[in-house]
Amino acid sequence: MRIVPILTALVVVTVLFFLVFQREQLLNFAAGGDATSPPAEMAEPGETAASDATEASPTVETGTGVSVIAFRSTAREIDSAVLLRGRTEAARQVELMAETSGLVISEPLRKGMFVEAGQIMCRLDPGTREATLAEARARLAEAEAAAPQSGARVAEAQARLDEALINLNAADKLSEGGFASETRVASAKAAVEAARAGLVAAESGEASSAAAIQSAQAGVAAATREIERLEITAPFAGHLESDTAELGSLMQPGALCATIVQLDPLKLVGFVSELDVDNVNLGVLAGGRLANGQEVAGRVTFLSRAADPVTRTFRVEVEVANPDLTLRDGQTAEIVIAAEGRHAHLIPQSALTLNDEGALGVRIVGDGDITAFAAIELLRDTVDGVWVGGLPDEVGVIVRGQDYVSEGVPLSVTWQEPDA
Repeated sequence: MRIVPILTALVVVTVLFFLVFQREQLLNFAAGGDATSPPAEMAEPGETAASDATEASPTVETGTGVSVIAFRSTAREIDSAVLLRGRTEAARQVELMAETSGLVISEPLRKGMFVEAGQIMCRLDPGTREATLAEARARLAEAEAAAPQSGARVAEAQARLDEALINLNAADKLSEGGFASETRVASAKAAVEAARAGLVAAESGEASSAAAIQSAQAGVAAATREIERLEITAPFAGHLESDTAELGSLMQPGALCATIVQLDPLKLVGFVSELDVDNVNLGVLAGGRLANGQEVAGRVTFLSRAADPVTRTFRVEVEVANPDLTLRDGQTAEIVIAAEGRHAHLIPQSALTLNDEGALGVRIVGDGDITAFAAIELLRDTVDGVWVGGLPDEVGVIVRGQDYVSEGVPLSVTWQEPDA
């Protein structure tokens, strides 16, 4: 009952012996050669050289190559594109805050409503602000009424100064002729100094009157502005993202009244790497595909000049129309930005392979039907294949058997039309 395992073991040992210790003789026998040929070290010098030459190019000597399937590809001009992952973003969004304190006296507006620019969102109780404005206006009127009196006092002081100067001049003339005493001259000089002091005082009063007018005007403006702050209005048309402040609630400066977003137009926001940023230009066409399959189109309106310090990417904004407001803020989007066209080949994705250094490329049919490797650049992935760059304009791409040959191996090529 144990004879079968024993025979199996003997067969396995025999096969392993020939594969390990008699490999060359076994290969020669399989190729139809003389398995009893003497080894290289026992052959004549001329025979050794011939044997080495034979081992260096066995396929060339027999005139056969590795069978592969390839197709001839011609480069075509394609519109290149930069692919980004991003999101939708509202064109504008604002949180309306209170600038003054007071009780809300307006009925609240519910979130989701569409509001127009200038529409009142929250109205606050004016309290005593109307009285404050009236008081400021009264002070302004009082200051304006006192202004002419100040001007009259300045004119009167100037006239007194002029009169005192005339008297002083006359006293000096009379004193030179001996018709007036020194006492009269000194008295005239004292009158001039007193008139000048009166003029300075009158001018100071006029300046104080002007300052009072300006102060009263500032009070009126402040009271008016305080009343204007009682009504919080929408700066632009949009949708409410939150309810407005509830009736009767107390608002303090900085308290939230409402949040408004504008969704038309909408922005597609993405971040482009520093390797592709030079391929993006302002004003070029761009499109986006949302997670639900909806597609939109627009143009690039912004490209950041400064990279994000963490990711080293640059912000890109694409403005798209959203008249029916079907697009929402914060949706995931795949953004495609048009770039300068390039020459490329459309090849099956299965034709891609790696060389010994790990570079991505394709194996091609070189001159004399010899295998060659060409590194490629992936440009675009489609359902029909991949668009690649870096290849000559005319090239034979191996699509079957590329993983069984290496550079320099002769080929037996079967040409066919491309699958894509």
